[in-house]
Amino acid sequence: MTTVEQSVETRGRLADWFRQRISHAVSEFTAAVALVVLFVALSLASPHFLTADNLFNIGAQTAVIAIIATAQTMVIITRGIDLSVGSVAALAGVLGAMAVRDLGFSVWAATGVAVAVGATAGLLNGLLVTVARIPPFIATLGTMSVGRGLVFIVTGAVGVYSLPRSFQLLGNGELFGVPFAVLLTAVVAVGVAFLLSQTRFGQYAYAMGSNPEAARRSGIPVGRYLTGVYVLAGVLVGLGGMIAASRVNSGQPNYGIALELDVIAAAVIGGASLFGGQGRIVGTMIGAFLIALVRNGAVLLDISIHYQQVIVGLIIWAAVYFDQYRRRRLEARG
Repeated sequence: MTTVEQSVETRGRLADWFRQRISHAVSEFTAAVALVVLFVALSLASPHFLTADNLFNIGAQTAVIAIIATAQTMVIITRGIDLSVGSVAALAGVLGAMAVRDLGFSVWAATGVAVAVGATAGLLNGLLVTVARIPPFIATLGTMSVGRGLVFIVTGAVGVYSLPRSFQLLGNGELFGVPFAVLLTAVVAVGVAFLLSQTRFGQYAYAMGSNPEAARRSGIPVGRYLTGVYVLAGVLVGLGGMIAASRVNSGQPNYGIALELDVIAAAVIGGASLFGGQGRIVGTMIGAFLIALVRNGAVLLDISIHYQQVIVGLIIWAAVYFDQYRRRRLEARG
């Protein structure tokens, strides 16, 4: 390759990088504007919205959605999808609660149990996708069914109650006046953002999502790294499930039904592309907060849960359409 050809190729790569950065910024800015508008609207619509108790509740609710949406974002970046997050979070939460009640575990040891449950489910998903070559949609759909069935089997379809007050630490505790769940979310967000942007693991995740075949031909051990993405996502789902159980001081077998809609919506609103290779954690955090506000505002305004599902579905449609429009514009300019 001549010097001129190398220069042209370098300029082309820089142009692609610049267009992607602009695309990310537009997605995140749009989501942030929608978030501000919704926050102001709810402040005016309900006198209870800006109360300390409600804001604390929003923080805790956002934490669960944000942590699990972070897991979903990693999977989406690799051109996958995880439909099992609700079932796995429920299973992790009830087993963590049972470890405290029946085995006398501390809340931290029980959190380790919940994380291990999530990691195991993530490993199973990863092996189904990479070894069994089952499409992520089908593989995680099966895990969703298995996980939900196991939740009902181990609990007898009855919630896990009679838990000590210390069990509420993750979901309702505070540190220097800041909800503990929010602090955990910040740690997770910063850690995963660093992992995706500054490490080989993250570079390979984006490469696998952008062009799986090219990634394989370039020598990337796709199976190993893709399984690693699912395992790490499972760890975060397990943590999110434990926080959710801690919030209500019980393990609920029905928890997490349709949770996958909220976290997919949060990821896509924040700029993650369902076509793979694109997404950032900062956008996911904005999307998670937006979804939490929608849920919280609907409760304050006495909007039926059924209408809430319609609203979330419409948000997903709009976000995916915007993603397709953005990709077409990028391809046209390329």
